[in-house]
Amino acid sequence: MAQTSSLLIALKKALKAHGYTYADVAKHLGLAQASIKRLFSEENISLNRLDQICQMMDMEISDLVRAMSEQQTNLQQLTVEQEQEITKDLGLLLITVCVLNKWTMMEIVEYYQLEETYCIQKLARLDKLKIIELLPGNRIKLLVGANFGWRDNGPIQAFFQQYIGQEFFNSRFSQDDECLLVLNGMLSSASNSEFQRKLKRIAQEFEVLNHEDSSLPLDDRNGITVVLAIRSWRFGLSQHLLKNKPYQSSD
Repeated sequence: MAQTSSLLIALKKALKAHGYTYADVAKHLGLAQASIKRLFSEENISLNRLDQICQMMDMEISDLVRAMSEQQTNLQQLTVEQEQEITKDLGLLLITVCVLNKWTMMEIVEYYQLEETYCIQKLARLDKLKIIELLPGNRIKLLVGANFGWRDNGPIQAFFQQYIGQEFFNSRFSQDDECLLVLNGMLSSASNSEFQRKLKRIAQEFEVLNHEDSSLPLDDRNGITVVLAIRSWRFGLSQHLLKNKPYQSSD
């Protein structure tokens, strides 16, 4: 599944680089555009169709695999020590998030009240951490892969859970660019695993859209945070009503 997702991410990037849209793919394959979107979202493209799409771009499937491999050679995850270093410095954390979203240095200093020398200092630290390469003219080259993510239960996640969670949910989620869905049900282990796979697929699609929009002017993009979570949980205030309550020591 991970290899399929990575290959389709490479395919979408190749289509964009060649100037092709879903509509172009649909016309080439003789399918409806909605069908093409579904094939991509469900990651259900046959080798025959994959070959046809590659031919449309004058590519071979082997070229696509090579592009996928090149993407995967980039940094996929930081070490615990690297994440700890970032969380200890709020300025560094802010600039890290900006560069991961493809901001230029000038966009950072124009948007935030940060001195250029301060920003360059933080970028130099990110260069030392091998997250970016700081090029002449203070241009930024990202060294992270398409599937880059923070460590599960790592320092960055812990920081956001501790300091950002309450602020994040302090909203009515009533604006056009907001959405809050709270689902409750009872799933088997197999269904739970399947739903988690779908959540991860949605997260990958978000990253693709984020990458595609990174070339747009900063004024045309808005900061978006998505929280996807699933766990076995009962509302704490109902614990006393359970017949088989977990043992609690009197100590």
